[in-house]
Amino acid sequence: MTGELVRFETFQGIQSLTLDSVKVDTTGAFTFTFTFKTDKPAIGYLITAANKPYFVILDKNERIRLKGQHIGYPESIQIMEGQQNQAFANYAAQHPRREQALSAWAYLEKIYTMDSLFATQEVPTKAIQAEKTRIKKEDQAYLDSLNTTWYVSWYLPLRRLVSDVSTIAQYRTEEIPKTITAFRKIDYTDERLYRSGLLKDALENHFWLLENSGRSLDSVFIEMKVSIDSMLLYLVKNETRLNEITDYLFDLLERHSLFEASEYLALKVLNESSCTINSDLAKQLETYRAMKKGNTAPDMDFKVNLRSSNTKIKKLSEIKSPYTLVVFGASWCETCKEEVPKIANFYSKWKGKGLEVVYVSLDQTKEDFEQFTQPFPFISYCDYGKWNSPIVTNYYVFGTPTMFLLDSKREILLRPNSIAQMDAWVDLYLAKGNK
Repeated sequence: MTGELVRFETFQGIQSLTLDSVKVDTTGAFTFTFTFKTDKPAIGYLITAANKPYFVILDKNERIRLKGQHIGYPESIQIMEGQQNQAFANYAAQHPRREQALSAWAYLEKIYTMDSLFATQEVPTKAIQAEKTRIKKEDQAYLDSLNTTWYVSWYLPLRRLVSDVSTIAQYRTEEIPKTITAFRKIDYTDERLYRSGLLKDALENHFWLLENSGRSLDSVFIEMKVSIDSMLLYLVKNETRLNEITDYLFDLLERHSLFEASEYLALKVLNESSCTINSDLAKQLETYRAMKKGNTAPDMDFKVNLRSSNTKIKKLSEIKSPYTLVVFGASWCETCKEEVPKIANFYSKWKGKGLEVVYVSLDQTKEDFEQFTQPFPFISYCDYGKWNSPIVTNYYVFGTPTMFLLDSKREILLRPNSIAQMDAWVDLYLAKGNK
């Protein structure tokens, strides 16, 4: 539409980069002008404020010319010039249809092999299997026919791997092992991957598939550790990629509460002597080495602003309780607003079973601290240092809420990821007869 802003963007690892933006003229045409800082192929995309992106192959040896009604209607777009882009568009149109057909045949195959009403029908069963094989061969034949010097001949197989994950997990579970193996073969230092726009999806879908592969949680963590090892075989050779990908993957695992995997990643990277990680990432990962289960947590000095019924307490070590839950939070933290007040509901029960609670606030003003903690019956403390607080840095806290369950000697027993998990621990381990 006339006057509509169209952006042309590309990828730099997990991030995107705007190359140019123009407005559509009165004839419906627009032209981009930009300088691409690399002569190597990449994926670019056109996008408007209200529509999905339209992807193209950027190659110095290929001119691109598109014609169509609107970016938001990809079926209306014709690629007038650009062989790689024509091959890309053809496959992008055909592959989803093949995947739909494969999923349908897989559903029917289960019926004809597992339902006693149909299990004796060998002819349709063999026909279904033959058609599945034909579709897969046809899809692979298209990829094999591409010019091997083209970027798209590398890109499309990886795009297929990444995009098929949810379908495989739901309809073709027999392909899960092969798919996981393919993910583990990805070289995360490959410049082609860095410019493909697939890096983020490759990481997320790889670990999503592991998490949703039908295994027990213990088995899932074992497989995740194998995958982390396979990634690091490549990443230790490139410190820039190691830092970027470790940072993103660590955050991904933490967000999904896959703490055993994130701990493994942290310790693996910290113990890797052949590479250098940046200081911010190192500090974040260090929490799993310094504050892992079995270690002794640092003592705390309560100098000022301690809210407690026992005003004589000056240190964490002076709390006489078999167990202590240390909670780091803040009034500006949305998750803390939901989680921390729940402690008040359980506090009487926990206290009766020998568990004390110490809330350490990262607030910066007395007003915010007191307003948030006023209803709490448990110990609360704030030195208004936020992330620079000695207690926060000593405990390697990089997000809120963060919790540590300690015994009477301050040995770390657990790093709960929710109040519900903490309450379940109390019920399991502090119930009568289990202490």
